[in-house]
Formats: sequence, structure tokens, C-alpha cells
Amino acid sequence: MAGGRQNGHRVLCWLCLLLTVERVPGAWGLSTGAHTSPPFPASGVNQTSVVDVSIQAESWHQCRDVCGLNASDRCGFVRTNPDCRSEGGYLDYLEGIFCHFPPSLLPLAITLYALWLLYLFLILGVTAEKFFCPNLSAISTTLKLSHNVAGVTFLAFGNGAPDIFSALVAFSDPHTAGLAFGALFGAGVLVTTVVAGGIAILRPFTAASRPFLRDIAFYMAAAFLTFTALYRGRVTLAWALGYLCLYAFYVVTVVLCTWIYRWQRRRSLAASMPATPEMLSDSEEDDDQVSSTTASYDYREEYQPLLFYQETTAQILVQALNPLDCRKWRSKPAYWRVLKVLKLPAELLLLLTVPLVDPDKEDRNWKRPLNCLQLAISPLVLVLTLQSGAYGVYEIGGLVPVWGVVVIAGTAVAAVTFFATSNSEPPRLHWAFAFLGFLTSALWINAAATEVVNILRALGVVFRLSNTVLGLTLLAWGNSIGDVFSDFTLARQGYPRMAFSACFGGIIFNVLVGVGLGCLLQISRGHAEVKLEPDGLLVWVLAGALGLSLVCSLVAVPLQCFQLSKTYGCCLLLFYVSFLLVALLTEFGVIHLKSV
Repeated sequence: MAGGRQNGHRVLCWLCLLLTVERVPGAWGLSTGAHTSPPFPASGVNQTSVVDVSIQAESWHQCRDVCGLNASDRCGFVRTNPDCRSEGGYLDYLEGIFCHFPPSLLPLAITLYALWLLYLFLILGVTAEKFFCPNLSAISTTLKLSHNVAGVTFLAFGNGAPDIFSALVAFSDPHTAGLAFGALFGAGVLVTTVVAGGIAILRPFTAASRPFLRDIAFYMAAAFLTFTALYRGRVTLAWALGYLCLYAFYVVTVVLCTWIYRWQRRRSLAASMPATPEMLSDSEEDDDQVSSTTASYDYREEYQPLLFYQETTAQILVQALNPLDCRKWRSKPAYWRVLKVLKLPAELLLLLTVPLVDPDKEDRNWKRPLNCLQLAISPLVLVLTLQSGAYGVYEIGGLVPVWGVVVIAGTAVAAVTFFATSNSEPPRLHWAFAFLGFLTSALWINAAATEVVNILRALGVVFRLSNTVLGLTLLAWGNSIGDVFSDFTLARQGYPRMAFSACFGGIIFNVLVGVGLGCLLQISRGHAEVKLEPDGLLVWVLAGALGLSLVCSLVAVPLQCFQLSKTYGCCLLLFYVSFLLVALLTEFGVIHLKSV
């Protein structure tokens, strides 16, 4: 009965938002000056400094009760209730819904928010794929890291950037901590079932036994740490450091296992005859690499001009700022062109603000006019995206804003660099642009992730949904969509083992670093611990589903001699559908615990 009443209240809340236009004496707010505020004001940095989720849980539920008020009272309630304010971000989405859209246009507001949410996910994907990951790869090359160390550190950070930054943003606000657990656990269930099952369906294969057992053991340990933290209801400094130490131990384990495997392989190759198949396959692989490299140079030479000419600075700038390849445009299908048109504004903005270093190119992607322009713009982006611009607008001595000082300093450095370098050869310190590009792209991702979390929080208030269910559905799907497409593409191209390994390796980083670093940052702000308030039974359903999926994989895969078939893939998909159904039934009160 309690679940039915709760479900009925949600339906009535949604209907009251649609049908109460006659109650609004003034669609743009109350007579207390609501109409004079600018649309969607920036919330800035909230002065309410708390990380105790349990203390403010009750008042946050009061913010969700805004739907039960008269239409004329909702705007004032949202503006005066401190728990309805967003922690960071540039737009106040709750105020936008209840103060700047009349109830009759609520479906339009929800539609616009949904489209903006999809575009933010697109921005996250473009920034991580084309700027964040390449700069991390350049940094690992500059530091001369091995492929294994780079893969489980820098590249794992690049691939999981949307998940990590979304978790950091969610943990920064006690109202949205449930989003972090829902997104991290939801993405874990999604990747280990839908993605892993889809790979097995697309191309059945034999999994690598030792890496699989190693990764699933560490992931189960990470899940157990999180289950225990939820049961204890708090995360202390020692607990947060334990997450990071466990990930460091995972990195060391990966490096040692790889070194032992290579040592054993070298011994077996040294003991074998020169004409053995192993040696032959290695030589053939080297020949293939040489032929593919030669072919790529031939491709480049085909499009070289017959007569050499020196490009002007203006031509280099225009060409560097062009995100569209005309040859690729003509060869791609219609859906790719539509998606490319949607990406163009974001790509152009990122090209202007994010330096990009490519060690594989002969000139390391040195574009003198563009790189000098980025030296002037990137520092400005850093101060205007850090803490949603709160530090950028701060006035030094009450006279000069920080962003003004940054513009002057950046312009001076850009001018010196422009006159001290040439168009044809990168400077000696060109590697430093990779670090600047890493910081700028990271803050762009953080800014977009902040808006994503705030939109989901506003939608949770409107539809009276818990943060956990929003995290395990919309946020987890949006952040994992890139992994789904990339892993499925690898499987189609004949690399199912690589794609399957990525399913477990990436989410280990997301959980351990996402929870550990997120809580550590909050503790470093002067709080003894981060207290947690699970969103009722749904969190435990999510935790149980993740644990059950890992146990099933740990038992089923070795029983199949690590041969993953289409039947196994279909079982994983069925498991995810069942989990999603149970989670939604729990959210809407159909499944609930009986009160004693």
C-alpha cells in the first residue's frame, strides 16, 4: 500500500505541473522581484559547505515536494530553499523550470533539457576522444612510460574521464552523492553484462584466463569496499586512501604479470629453433607493420602538391581551425554527416582552446599561429571553468579581476613564443603544450560533467526520481555509450579479447579512483569524513546485482574453459534486462520492504 501511494503521488505531481496554468497569476514569478532576475542565473559556488549526506537528506526531499505546491509558490520556494540550489555549474536548471517556464510549457522545458543533456554527452565524448586521450598519450610518450603502465594509468584515465569527473562532481554535493554510486555501479553492471555479452554474441572467442581472473578479482574487491562503505554509512580518510592504494596495487600487479609473461616468452623463444612457427609469425608481423607503414607514407605522398610552396601564417591558422575533412566527408554515410554537423561547434571551440600534441606526426602537430593563440586563450579557459568561474571573477586587491591578469600574462607569453619560433619546426619545449592541453580538456570535461549532474538532479525533482535510479540509467548510459561502440567495433574487427579485457580493466579504475578521489577531495576541505545516506532499497538492489553478475562471471567463464559463446552473451543480456526491471519496480514502490 505504501508503494502504491508513493507511485500515485508521483503521477499526481506530474499532472499538477501540466494542468495548473490557471493558478499562475504571473507566469514569470512572484511579486518579490522574481521577474527581474536574468534567465537561468549562474549559481556560482554555493556557500553551504557540507558533505554530510544524512544531515541534509530530509531537507533535500522537501525540495522534491515543490511539485505539491501551488504554481504561484514554486518559484519562490526553489529560490529561497538552500537545498534546491546547485553546487557549482553555470545554469540553475530548477529555477529555469519553475520560474522561467509557465506550467503549460513544462513539456517544452523538459524536451529542451533532454536535448541539452544529449549534447553535453556529445561534448564529453568529443573532448575525451579527440583532445584528452591524445594529450595523455603524448604525456606518457614524453615521460617514456611503458605501454602497460600507460594503459592502466593515463589511458585508463582518458577512457574513463566522463565517469571520473561525473563522480567527482556528484560527490562534491551531498544531494547528488547517490548519482555517483548509481552511475559507477550502473556502468559496472552495464559493461560487465551488456557490453561483455554483446562482444560474445558478435564474435565468440576464448578469453585470456589470467588477465580475466586478475581483473575480476580486483573488481570484486573494489565492489566489496564500496558495499562496506555504504553499510557503514561513511567514508573516512583511511577508507578513501584504501581505494587509491588498492588501485596502485592493481597497477603494480599488472606490470609484474606482464613482465613475468614476457620473461617466460623470451625464454621459450630462446629455447626454440629458428624456423619454428613462433619466430615465423613474429617476422610476418614485422613485415606487415613495415608494409602498412610504407603504405601510409605512400598515401600521404599521393596528396602532396607537385610544387613545393611555403604556407603563410594565415593559411596555417585557417587550416588548423578547420575540423572538417572534405575527403572523409564525401566517403561517409548520411548519419555520420549529421552527427559531424552537430559536433562542429564543440570541435571548433575545443580547437581554439585546447592544444593538441601528436608524437606520431613529424611536426608533432605544431601549428605556430594556432598554438600561440591557444597560449593566450587556454589560461583564460582554465580560470573561467575552475569552480564554475568563481576564481576567475575574484578581484585582486578589489581592483583587477583574476581573469584580466591571466589574459595579460597569456598574451605576453603568446607574443614571445610567436616571435621566437618558426612555422616549419616545433620549439624545444613543445612537449609542454601536451600538459596545457591535458589541463584545459580536463576542465572542459569537468564543466560539462557538472552541467550533466545538475540537469539530472533537476529532472529527479520534476519526476520525483531518486538520484540512484538516474545514475544507473541516464548517467551510466550516457557515460558508457563510447565504451559500447568502441568495444563492439574492436570485436567486429577481430579483437574480441582486447575488447573483453577493456570491459573489466576500465571500470576498476572508475570505481577505485572515482570513489576514492571524490571522497578524498571532500575530506581535504576540512571534513573528518564523508557520510552517506543510501537511497533506500534501490542502492542495495544495485549493489547486489553488481556482486551477483561478478560472481556469475567468475563461476561461469572458467566452467566453459574460458570459451565465451553466443549463449553466454544472451544470458548476460537477459541478466541486465532483469536487473533493470527489478530496479525500476523498486524505484516506483512495487517492490518494497514490509514495515514491521
